[in-house]
Amino acid sequence: MAEDSFSHLLSLYMRRIRASASGVATEIGLSREAVNNWRNGVSLPNARSRDRLAACAAYLRLTEAETNRLFLSAGFAAEFPLQAEPQAGVPFAGFMDRLLAQLAQAAPYPITMLLSQAHWGQPPFRQELLLRARAHYGADAVLHIQPPYSTSTAPEEYFAALGRQCGLGDIDSDCAFESRLEQRLLAGGRLFCLVSRFEQGTAALRESLAGILRSLSEMHSGRLHLLLCGGEALADLKYRSGDLSLLNIAQVHYWPEPTLDDVALMAHQRWPGVDWPRPTLQALLEASGGHPALIDDGLQWLCAQGPVQAHTARAPLHAHLAASPRLWQTLLALARQPGLPPRLAQLLQAPTLGRARPYLQDDVLRTLFWGNLIHARPAEGGAQLHWRCDTVRAAARAVLESCAA
Repeated sequence: MAEDSFSHLLSLYMRRIRASASGVATEIGLSREAVNNWRNGVSLPNARSRDRLAACAAYLRLTEAETNRLFLSAGFAAEFPLQAEPQAGVPFAGFMDRLLAQLAQAAPYPITMLLSQAHWGQPPFRQELLLRARAHYGADAVLHIQPPYSTSTAPEEYFAALGRQCGLGDIDSDCAFESRLEQRLLAGGRLFCLVSRFEQGTAALRESLAGILRSLSEMHSGRLHLLLCGGEALADLKYRSGDLSLLNIAQVHYWPEPTLDDVALMAHQRWPGVDWPRPTLQALLEASGGHPALIDDGLQWLCAQGPVQAHTARAPLHAHLAASPRLWQTLLALARQPGLPPRLAQLLQAPTLGRARPYLQDDVLRTLFWGNLIHARPAEGGAQLHWRCDTVRAAARAVLESCAA
């Protein structure tokens, strides 16, 4: 059976949500035998069955891109005109596609938290994520919220700003924001909402927003698809209060570690005319440990040096990255905390830093993790925490020495 055939796609989408032929038949108004004939490749939908095929796609919770694929395989014109096709040749393209596909099929509450450590941004590659979301859901069904930064913002101003971002008109309270957003959901179809930099504003306003979004997700199951992006403060809303946490029903994804292919794409995007030998980029990936700020600093340094071979780049590259101002600003803030330098010195000597867990109870390790100074590596018996790379350890030792001088 061809992978792009109608019968194969229908069987795949039915298996994904464990839909039976009788369940599909009841939903779209056909007999079980007719649906089985579709699934087994005996027959295709006829021209009069387009509405039934649309109902089938909605029942199977297909994205707009998947619906188009199913329609085209049946010999029909695409149901949804996609606004823009996302590109495959961008860093982390596969991860972003999988993330959105999993969110689109999540049930009963499609809520995903995308957590990223320092220097990645929240979320990383935001415009690319939004482009892919528009391809999945349609441009009119994609909302983007970025809460105001100011901690002095009054609640009515906070939700007025969110209302403007969502195109909901004049909003003067959290209640009005919730009501207008619910009206959008009641109008039909699915809504995708990306909330970037979720932790901006006060804790009370973050909790209000989380509560509203969770409530709407529960009341309109499967209709509001939420991708909440942030760091430590967002993770707190998942883990701090256990089963009483506002976001305890959310799925959690972490931004992945960059591969050599990701680094190569990042390099070619910023400096398209430069020849980037893969061994040199591999040396950069190893020296930076995948830290985004160090990758950026290293690419700038390599670009300024001209053609550099990997075997001659390692030592000077390591020294350059260990003096990175962005790395030092993170470490200096830690090293100046009362009582912390001895603990840091102890951790710098340890081969591993302990078991990686969904939520780190140790305040120091949690600070190091969200500062992107340590990360989790797979190990027998469970992932372990490690310093991100020798460059970070060298910088940490130099910072401790400077503070002690």
